[in-house]
Amino acid sequence: MNRMLFVLVGLLACGGVHAHKPSDSYLNLSLSGQTVVGRWDIALRDLELAVGLDADGNRRITWGEVQRQRNAITSHALSHLQLTMGDQTCALEADGLQITDHTDGAYAAIGITGRCPQFNPQLTIRYDLLFPRDAQHRGLLRLDRQGRVESAVFSPARRSLAFDLGETRPLRVAWQYLQEGLWHVWIGFDHLLFLAGLLLPIVVRREQGRFVPAENAGTATREVIRIVTSFTLAHFAALSLATLGWIDLPSRWVEAAVALTIVFAAINNIVPVVYRRLWLVAFAFGLIHGAGYASVLSDLGLPAMALALSLFAFNLGVEGAQIAVAAVFLPVAYSLRRHRLYQYGVLIPGSLLVAFVGMVWFIERAANQTLMPW
Repeated sequence: MNRMLFVLVGLLACGGVHAHKPSDSYLNLSLSGQTVVGRWDIALRDLELAVGLDADGNRRITWGEVQRQRNAITSHALSHLQLTMGDQTCALEADGLQITDHTDGAYAAIGITGRCPQFNPQLTIRYDLLFPRDAQHRGLLRLDRQGRVESAVFSPARRSLAFDLGETRPLRVAWQYLQEGLWHVWIGFDHLLFLAGLLLPIVVRREQGRFVPAENAGTATREVIRIVTSFTLAHFAALSLATLGWIDLPSRWVEAAVALTIVFAAINNIVPVVYRRLWLVAFAFGLIHGAGYASVLSDLGLPAMALALSLFAFNLGVEGAQIAVAAVFLPVAYSLRRHRLYQYGVLIPGSLLVAFVGMVWFIERAANQTLMPW
């Protein structure tokens, strides 16, 4: 039993890393026969870690500093990208360097041109930018094949992607974004902390200074389903609206608001403000979390069908991951709900830990500073 308690506390403690939005780059490629043209947007903060841009150390990267590192930037980028048609490698070159803005900051926009030795419908793209440094990094690909557009996601576990230029496979796009939805929860520690804040009191809540255990497993299970589903529906709604451009919120402040939702969920476990219908809280906060991730899909510029599939599949993955987390958590927590060790050794300190991490993240995101070296 003590081991199960330590597992619960350990799951909470692992949330104290990666306070900011996971790193993404945006690779847009167009193919016409053997010719390749495109643009690759890489965050300046990522390039600073990879090649060093801030020469004077004042934590502000200027255009002059980017220009001085122009060759290092383009060489580093192209050394981590490879296109192959059949069994022959395509020659790629950098064609210009500009600065562009995405919702989460400034990016270097690298123009790309290239030519393959001969046309072959079997195209393989290998991408491994930043993976040795950041396991959360994702490369978001938009591939235009003479008007037929599809998207894909590169990750540490999926560094090479194969395409048949003679066909379009929308189900592959859906499958990849389903996987990304799963990973969005598993590696999104702010998401896990928020879930922890909402799930901890499901089996026991504080009322008038005392702990009240859940009456039965059925009641607790139904409440978990309501919370998870409400959060996912709101997440889907906000993500869809923001991705379609119907709402446009500053990424920095949305991320700060996400941190505040974590703080509220945790404090509410100790000093209850809302102790019934937590699914309403989950729905309201799901809107904020969904808006926080919207830049990933909106910046890709996908056509309507690919965008709809990606949105649906991504949120299906989010729902599945949350159900998996709840399915592991609930039986253990329910069996321990009447023990003081759970009430005072897990619920209270766990909620305090979640609140502390959430507050640090809020300050970091609002002030755009790093306070803790996690």
